[in-house]
Amino acid sequence: MSTCNFTITFTGPASDVYTKIKTEIENAGGAINGDATAGSFSVPVLGSSIKGSYTLSGQDLVIQIDKKPALISCGQIEAYIKSHI
Repeated sequence: MSTCNFTITFTGPASDVYTKIKTEIENAGGAINGDATAGSFSVPVLGSSIKGSYTLSGQDLVIQIDKKPALISCGQIEAYIKSHI
């Protein structure tokens, strides 16, 4: 299992980005533990889950994916997150 690491630059307050992330994860049936600075998450997908951690620093969202289904690429995960922030 390989990990994914990427950084997404955003505009606006980190608290707004955190709220968007939290809402998306919970709407997908997942869980998020943390706050507007750092935390971890898990989202069910394809009978498995995507698990990882995040850090919000300045205008950067740094994400590390520790577990994902083999059928989902790191690029797909990054593109999905970018489209929802």
